[in-house]
Amino acid sequence: MTKKAGRTAASRPGQLPAKSAVGAVIAPHARRAQKGRRAPRVLVVGDVMLDRYWFGQVNRISPESPVPVVLVERIEERLGGAANVARNAAALGAEVELLSVIGQDEAGDCLSALTVTDGIRARFHRDASVPTTVKLRVIGRQQQLLRIDFETSPSNEVLAAKLQDFERSVVDNDLVILSDYAKGTLVHVERMIRIARRLGKPVLVDPKGDDYRRYRGATLLTPNKSEFRQVAGAWSTHPEMIAKAQRLRNALGLEALLITRSEEGMTLFRKSSVLNMPAQAREVYDVSGAGDTVIATLGVKLAGRASWREAVRAANLAAGIVVGKLGTAVVHPEELAAAEAAQPR
Repeated sequence: MTKKAGRTAASRPGQLPAKSAVGAVIAPHARRAQKGRRAPRVLVVGDVMLDRYWFGQVNRISPESPVPVVLVERIEERLGGAANVARNAAALGAEVELLSVIGQDEAGDCLSALTVTDGIRARFHRDASVPTTVKLRVIGRQQQLLRIDFETSPSNEVLAAKLQDFERSVVDNDLVILSDYAKGTLVHVERMIRIARRLGKPVLVDPKGDDYRRYRGATLLTPNKSEFRQVAGAWSTHPEMIAKAQRLRNALGLEALLITRSEEGMTLFRKSSVLNMPAQAREVYDVSGAGDTVIATLGVKLAGRASWREAVRAANLAAGIVVGKLGTAVVHPEELAAAEAAQPR
């Protein structure tokens, strides 16, 4: 059995190694700015997790219960949640700082090592009282058969320390991305938004839950269609959706609201305009992590002084690319450039 991403083999069949041994190698292409220009600096804060994938063969049904038996042949570990947002931003050439809380455990060690590999400057607070959030997916015949989650909210003391780090870090970055997966890391999100906006830093939020008042004053929110419906209520016509979106944007004092609409593309709502971007026609393989790619691409482009139209166009193309890949994945600059070049002018 082989193990990718961590580059280590499991010690025994079916058993994970005690500690990840990822090499501390930073990919140079992800750290260089374009010639004559400084790379955008992006601060990502939120709930990080380790995405684990067990790939195997399914050839029989268990005699104990009517479920498939998976013979695990390969293990992969990837950055998930806010860490996947950071990974996507770094892959697009940004200088990325990641601030979050992880456990004092093997999964936390693996997360730390993976951020080094992906060229991310991580500032992790280790909380010995909770396990690192892990999502374990079992894949057989290219289909996800099962997902197992391990998670516990971090302690108040660790969260307070993280807020202090945020106040120091936000000064040195061009833009802030808050990635909320409702795991407890962003309990101080309202103060974070106020601090960043007071310093003139744009704040992009990938929201969670049914109460968006805690995100008041952010620059942009990026809910998907079902998340937006949960907050704004159902609609029957496109004009009705526009009215609900503008009402929410205005109530929260947002500069913009971006609703990702799956096969319908995405729509950007600003004070005096509505921009619709149709979805790119691609075979969808896996939508997990697509929202991370969207907000990361938006952040990198906006931090690099792109217009709203340019940033949303790039995010839409990046989403179309990443859904054709398995699991949490990234889009590389050459892929995005090729997709942009193929678009009609």
